[in-house]
Amino acid sequence: MTSSKKSVLTEMLTKEQALEILREENVPENVIEHSEAVAREAMKLCDKLMVPVDRHLVEMGALLHDIGRSQSHGINHGHIGGIILRSRGFEKEARIAERHIGAGITKQEAMKLRLPAHSYLPETLEEKIVCLADNLVEENHRRTFNEHISQLQGDLGAGHPAIERSRELYHEIMALSG
Repeated sequence: MTSSKKSVLTEMLTKEQALEILREENVPENVIEHSEAVAREAMKLCDKLMVPVDRHLVEMGALLHDIGRSQSHGINHGHIGGIILRSRGFEKEARIAERHIGAGITKQEAMKLRLPAHSYLPETLEEKIVCLADNLVEENHRRTFNEHISQLQGDLGAGHPAIERSRELYHEIMALSG
């Protein structure tokens, strides 16, 4: 399939089709509910932006970001999600799945976590929006950014670099908002 056909597939993907893909991959229902909540939060973030953003990609990426939880609930679920989505022809959504964890994972951190050795840091605005939206949703409920930071500090320790990355991501998106 050519890359132009893949991008057409992405443009044609509907919310209902994305949810069907999650069910085909046997993603648990509570994870699907979480993904729908992340998509709603991501769209709210898009609504506030003062810069152009691919809203369709954000919504589809948010719905599909945890598809790897069909096989793992570990830190590797983002990487697994990337594999699943690429196998279905969804490259941009695959990058969102790989890069949504925390505020991303550096190549060095990936190696320590026994993930394939490359950067999992969000790069595009769409990737960053889904990443932040995921941080703002606990299960299927909205939480504050400070609640997210408190959880990170408890899980990783106050000095972990992911905490500063998370703050930078939040401030970057908020600076683009009206």
